[in-house]
Amino acid sequence: MKPIIEVEKISKRYQIGASKEPYLSLRDEIVKWISPSARRARSAQEELWALKDITFNVQEGEAVGIIGRNGAGKSTLLKILSKITPPTEGKIKMRGRVASLLEVGTGFHPELTGRENIYLNGAILGMSRQEIKKKFDEIVSFAEIEKFLDTPVKRYSSGMYVRLAFAVAAHLEPEILLVDEVLAVGDAEFQKKCLGKMGEVAKEGRTVLFVSHNMASIMQLCSKGLLVESGKIRAIGTADEVVRKYLAGIDIKHNKVDLKNFQPRRGTGEVMFGAAYLQNAHQEGCRDFHIGDKICIFFSINASSNYINKKIKLAVELRSSDGLPLCNMVDMDSGFQIDKIKERETISVTITDVRLYPDTYFIGLWAGSLTSIETFDYVIDCLSFTIVDGGKLTSRRLPRSAGILFLTPEWQKY
Repeated sequence: MKPIIEVEKISKRYQIGASKEPYLSLRDEIVKWISPSARRARSAQEELWALKDITFNVQEGEAVGIIGRNGAGKSTLLKILSKITPPTEGKIKMRGRVASLLEVGTGFHPELTGRENIYLNGAILGMSRQEIKKKFDEIVSFAEIEKFLDTPVKRYSSGMYVRLAFAVAAHLEPEILLVDEVLAVGDAEFQKKCLGKMGEVAKEGRTVLFVSHNMASIMQLCSKGLLVESGKIRAIGTADEVVRKYLAGIDIKHNKVDLKNFQPRRGTGEVMFGAAYLQNAHQEGCRDFHIGDKICIFFSINASSNYINKKIKLAVELRSSDGLPLCNMVDMDSGFQIDKIKERETISVTITDVRLYPDTYFIGLWAGSLTSIETFDYVIDCLSFTIVDGGKLTSRRLPRSAGILFLTPEWQKY
């Protein structure tokens, strides 16, 4: 059976530093191209290869997670697959209708209403009016925009835009669904809803390509992973294998992550996280731990000038590899409180005796108002660690599927 997507030696080149010039006559253009000085100027322009010799296949019904650091080339790859931008070299074969959701508003006409855009997008996908009508109520219900259905989408908030765009892309039954990190715009409940829908789409035998910085979502949704690094494919394999390879390459010595441009995140920005890393009991940068070990979570926070000396609330969340929330550690529950935040603070949170089964776990950081529900900064899955074995507590082999919480209660015979 032929793959539904065949990508062969795709490369994409951009020209950096090309200067804007006035319109030239034909004579000027000829002189420009044949003169030595012009040739030197052209060669001096920097070339950037956003992608280089990318080759992979995707089978029908596969859910593929595409991961990598910012600037690795993930979004460029999806834009080429969506035919938004052409490749410089290579060729692609796609067998089926493609729906893509790459950025807020992609494919929508701002002057048309939500209702009109649903029909427009369906027509672009090659669907009949009857087919669109059959799915119409389901799309509107999923997007939760009933009140604004006949309002021009240019008046929609970014969240409403994304809800409708995703609902259209996922419900109009494309054979291939391409989704970028745009889902990070929505709230947590909507993101969960979208992941559930993408899972349904994959189970129905349709193909999903999903770009995300949320490793837990990749491992939960995708069966296959593709790691892009500096415009090249570094690894292809199961989602679990590829995520582990990616995480192992993030500053292995300190597991330190610069959160300045980290995604996904949301918040008003009065207080923002700067960097985060993990240490073991020996104050060494570490990512692999044993059951019973001490885990120290360090992070810096930066306050804007208008929020210095005010009170804030902090929380650290912990999630399993399949995205299940395990706990939410709030500062005040441990008797800790920042009453007057400085311009820059460094905080540590220590788990003295970790009792989790072997698996990969993800850490998120939250900062917000002490007196309201306002979120200043929320970075999702910015750190990860792996519990590798039972450590000093048990030498028996502990399968990953055995559970989450490892307890050693007192046993007694009567």
